[in-house]
Amino acid sequence: MPDDNSARVVSFDDEELILVNHDDTILGYKPKLECHLGGGVLHRAFSIFLFNGAGEVLLQQRSKQKQLWPGYWSNSCCSHPRRGEADADAAARRLQEELAVSTPLEFLYRFEYKAHFGDIGTEHELCSVYIAQSDAPISVNANEITDWAFVKPHELDEELRDNPDNYTPWLQLEWPHVRAHIPSADTAS
Repeated sequence: MPDDNSARVVSFDDEELILVNHDDTILGYKPKLECHLGGGVLHRAFSIFLFNGAGEVLLQQRSKQKQLWPGYWSNSCCSHPRRGEADADAAARRLQEELAVSTPLEFLYRFEYKAHFGDIGTEHELCSVYIAQSDAPISVNANEITDWAFVKPHELDEELRDNPDNYTPWLQLEWPHVRAHIPSADTAS
């Protein structure tokens, strides 16, 4: 269960996201809510996969208050850089805001995806993916995270194969690439 020691609001519908084209050229800015309505507007985003020293990855269950994919399990942390904020700086900020963890991040790759959540809205993101490692205590922000757990990579492989509808689409797209970059080999023992 999440620790309720941090309930600071860190995400706002009116925060301006960075609109980009397919080549990551900035086209302008638009409030987050507007970026996710209808078919979505392409904007910058980031995802972080946080591993502990045992090689397990932290997954979070998204808050049930989220507009898109509420209650779904996802990667350790994800969000959007704000106007004037570099992706890496935004990722470090958000890791601290959601999990109370400060640790170096390693950039893996950037990709574009579009995923519809019924008729509620769409994620259309140019997403920078990072990995990190830390054994620091986790203290989740209850406004962002309903639950969390460290899982072994092979367990996540099995879950995504057997129960994909429990997981966010970006996690499903990113995990195979992240899995290929995990420093230590995971065994099914």
